[in-house]
Amino acid sequence: MRVVITGGTGLIGRALAASLAGDGHEVILLSRSPGNAVNLPDGVSAVYWDAATAEGWGELVDGAGAVVNLAGASIGGKGLLDVRWTPSRKRHIYESRINAGQAVMEAIKAADNRPEVLIQASAIGYYGTATGDEALTEQAGAGNDYVASICRDWETVNGPVEKMGVRRVVIRTGLVLSTRGGALPRMMLPFHFFAGGPIGSGQQWYSWIHLADQIGAMRFLLANEEAEGVFNLTAPNPVRNAELGQALGRAMSRPSFLPIPAFAFRLAFGEAADILLEGQRVVPQRLQEMGFAFEHPEIEPALRDILTNKR
Repeated sequence: MRVVITGGTGLIGRALAASLAGDGHEVILLSRSPGNAVNLPDGVSAVYWDAATAEGWGELVDGAGAVVNLAGASIGGKGLLDVRWTPSRKRHIYESRINAGQAVMEAIKAADNRPEVLIQASAIGYYGTATGDEALTEQAGAGNDYVASICRDWETVNGPVEKMGVRRVVIRTGLVLSTRGGALPRMMLPFHFFAGGPIGSGQQWYSWIHLADQIGAMRFLLANEEAEGVFNLTAPNPVRNAELGQALGRAMSRPSFLPIPAFAFRLAFGEAADILLEGQRVVPQRLQEMGFAFEHPEIEPALRDILTNKR
């Protein structure tokens, strides 16, 4: 089967591509900088796209078995200097998702042989950041903050493909844990200097998932013809920030007792600090109902596996 992945050179895209190629599937990664996609596994190739139109790559969707749309500028930025949400950066974060989603829809619409399934990325930010202790399933409503508004539009932008006969799955992903990228390397940094500890109150919920389970769940949803609609991709046991810090400290053999005041985070990162200072208690109800088995359902064993095996 041929699988086309937009935004495929990021943490999740690369891991998914390697997993699919390892089982003999042809994988095409769409990237604005395909020349930077080095050390790709056999069976994986990178093709240029402008992240806004179907020009030059749309024909690759014709006859493909699946499309996975992960494209979108990082909410958390790629470095400490671009974390703050300036008006221009907010606009870029939003437009990068909407433009990519529309391009995917146009490519599918133009295909003579349309893919069987489209996996559309989203995030648990859909539910808003200040949701308290409520356990949020896929039936919970959308929040009303900036990130929630992005997710609402992101999820619906290519919804019309369902009327074209394409099975569509929306994945609301939580905090993906891996040493290869994402938030974990940043979270580990203060622990390296024996300065780790809770952020703000430490009582905010973090809904996380091991990278291996993220990829396993995506492949489960690709293969299961009954899977459609929204799925939360989070481990079944979310934890509070303080518990996550303690588990990370134990896994790294470092203390976890130096709190980082909320005001310091807000001073440094502005509105973007809400991602870490607030949280959601999200549970993967639909995945579990469909029989998906998590390899890493508990936070400390998951972190130990990640750090030991450099996953």
